[in-house]
Amino acid sequence: MTDHLPEVIQFRRYLHQNPELSNHEKETSWFILEKIKQCDPDEIIQFDNYGLAVIYKGVKPGKRTLIRGDMDALPIQEINEIEYKSIKEGVSHKCGHDGHSAILYGLAKEYATQRPAKGDAILLFQPAEETGDGAKGILSDKKFKQLSPDFAVALHNLPGYAKHKIVYRQDVFTAAANSIIIKYFGKTSHAAEPELGLNPAMAMAEVTKKFEALCIPDTEDHNFQIITPIYYRLGEKSYGVSAGYGETHFTLRAWHNEVMQSLESKCESVAREIGKQYGLKIEFGWTQSFFANENNDMVVEAIVNSAENLQLEMEERITPFKWGEDFGLFTREYPGAMFGVGAGTLSPALHNPDYDFPDEILETGIRMMSEIQKQLSDQAS
Repeated sequence: MTDHLPEVIQFRRYLHQNPELSNHEKETSWFILEKIKQCDPDEIIQFDNYGLAVIYKGVKPGKRTLIRGDMDALPIQEINEIEYKSIKEGVSHKCGHDGHSAILYGLAKEYATQRPAKGDAILLFQPAEETGDGAKGILSDKKFKQLSPDFAVALHNLPGYAKHKIVYRQDVFTAAANSIIIKYFGKTSHAAEPELGLNPAMAMAEVTKKFEALCIPDTEDHNFQIITPIYYRLGEKSYGVSAGYGETHFTLRAWHNEVMQSLESKCESVAREIGKQYGLKIEFGWTQSFFANENNDMVVEAIVNSAENLQLEMEERITPFKWGEDFGLFTREYPGAMFGVGAGTLSPALHNPDYDFPDEILETGIRMMSEIQKQLSDQAS
């Protein structure tokens, strides 16, 4: 791998310098496609939403392992002064998806000269992870049926952990997350005569208070669930008018999909009942939905065995990570798992304006994914 590492770093830095937001990864996809064509793939599948699947067939037949890397950036202004600083105003790679895609490119460079010994490797470059649209779009694309993976695996870089450390977990790795938009339709009136209208303000406040009471913030509780207020809108800046319309937006998080499903129902029920009490019409919308990443025992075993074989330091995490990850859709459909690679104890946190994926861990990610593919082929024999 050492021979290809400079090219992989250059690839990662190009993506970093030229970021694109979720659902707008046209140039990113084109760049990856042109680079991958030079890596002698057996097959390339282009999806309708800019995603790419690159297939390398094993020397011997065996199970197919899908290895996913995401490619979208965030609406964050970069403050780093580096030679490959983002050239897009207000857009930058602050979650490390440039590094995740570069790891897949490194695997392609490796497989170009030496195919998997057994079983097929599917390198999936996925768009729109940040909004939750990417995995959904890939899985619903008719062309995805051609892939028929037996296993799915993904990694995420983890600031706060020593570089190269492998962080794994049985069961759930990242939380289920979903965001609710509640619209309150009342009636405007003169601000001097609010009794002649229906102002949603008190209903909005009561919904917020009731939602807070639903929270179970203990991270070691199976029924962990939290509700975070995100955005409020009430009326207009017209001080003679009592508002007749309002919105409240909340993000819900839970460790388990079934807990999330129950919480979603409770939130709708609470808001509907309070709206009824105040004579308001209530409408709901849901956005940016993420299923929990439920790790499969066999794939976790392959991750642990791979780290041991590569003599990498490991840590088993006690609780899941609170953030959402749309790879959870893949683990709902296929035996799969997500794990973490430490990005440094002094690294800025994900989604911070000064974060930058460390090039030093690219090779660690490549070696881990290559070894995991081998492990899964052996287990499936």
